[in-house]
Amino acid sequence: MSVTWYSLLPPIVAITIAIWRRDIILALLVSLFLAETLLMGFNPFLGLLALFERVVDVFSDPDRTRILLFSLLVGALLALFRTSGGVNAFVHRLTHIGFATTKRRAALLPSITGTLIFIETNLSILTAGIISQKLFDKFKLSRAQLAFIIDSTCSPISVLILLNGWGAYILGLLEGYGLENTTTTLMQSIGLNFYALLAVIMVYFTAITGKVFGPMKQGNSHIDMPTDLPDEAPASKSRYFLIPLLTLVAGMPLFMLYTGDGQLLQGSGTKAVLWSVGLALLVCAILLYQGKQMLTKTIIQNSFNGMNDLLPLVTIVLLSMGLGMACIDLGTGQYVALFVGDFLPPFLLAPILFLCAGIISFTTGTSWGTFAIMMPLGIPLAMTLGVPPALVLAAILGGGVFGDHCSPISDSTLMASLASGCDHLEHVRTQLPYALVMAAVSLSLYLLIGFYL
Repeated sequence: MSVTWYSLLPPIVAITIAIWRRDIILALLVSLFLAETLLMGFNPFLGLLALFERVVDVFSDPDRTRILLFSLLVGALLALFRTSGGVNAFVHRLTHIGFATTKRRAALLPSITGTLIFIETNLSILTAGIISQKLFDKFKLSRAQLAFIIDSTCSPISVLILLNGWGAYILGLLEGYGLENTTTTLMQSIGLNFYALLAVIMVYFTAITGKVFGPMKQGNSHIDMPTDLPDEAPASKSRYFLIPLLTLVAGMPLFMLYTGDGQLLQGSGTKAVLWSVGLALLVCAILLYQGKQMLTKTIIQNSFNGMNDLLPLVTIVLLSMGLGMACIDLGTGQYVALFVGDFLPPFLLAPILFLCAGIISFTTGTSWGTFAIMMPLGIPLAMTLGVPPALVLAAILGGGVFGDHCSPISDSTLMASLASGCDHLEHVRTQLPYALVMAAVSLSLYLLIGFYL
């Protein structure tokens, strides 16, 4: 079908309903139904049938299926962490050795963790979130602040330290445009990726100074603990938490090497993260059984209760994937990209590509999809107009991360809410002012550089 203005309607409806009703599942269902109705020639009955098939189609892609399974297993692992007493023991140990004795140090823990685990965004978010929840509660730091910290050190760090799947993916997108050296262009873009750099700086500024602004000042809600899980166990042994966590972290690069035949950047991120969390869950269960902390029946019951607790968030991820697929079929991203003309003044190219990438990423909920849409447009334009390709690449990458940070249907935003235990819409609401400020500064810098080209 031809790309038209109404391809923008589904993401606009999703965002509107999410803000109005504060119900992300309802927003995604309505917008997905609308998208399928448009694709079915404005026939609502066929649109409803297509909605069911779209959900089924999500599972046709192994990577998407692995992400959904990963999300469920995360729920099981978090439940075992909660009920084993291992997290409380770890927090007590950090306090005892003098590391987590102040608000500043508690806030720095997820910041540093998110920076060091640059190999995979979901792993970065998950690890930094689950080791910090208790510390944030102890020092009365909001879960919204935790969600902001881990969300703003996953994608920004991954796009700055490119020894990961992001680097391999972007290098693949850069091939075929006649660039002298794609790796050099990618490396040069790091210092020009102002949004990602500012995001990391803002995280550490917030953690060190404790200063927050906007709705973050009032943000303090978190997801209620499931009613069918036993009360969180008192401190037991920190190994019930640390050993599975180390298994999770170490398993990721090892499985990346395995799936990539010894080449880290060629490995499958979705396989590695699913296998890692599955192995960590198994290790945790064995430790709890051998340590006589839980019976087999209790381990299984708590694991399923944890999965059940995360079913609403897994449903959100599932519907977001379906909506993203529908938006691709509607040509939402291509329609936004049409606003970029072939006769732009060179100094406006980077700023406009940054804005367009942000809008596409915001409306589709995917930064990687945005890169794939914008790269074939931006790189040839840069070479035609004599604009440094690294500058244009940085603007596209930064814009994609910016839109991803703002979007309530982004998978990394959803994962940050999950890992921090923060209400999802509160995370979006409290992070948005930060994203907008950093985007405004980035846009100004791109305009300034453009004038001196």
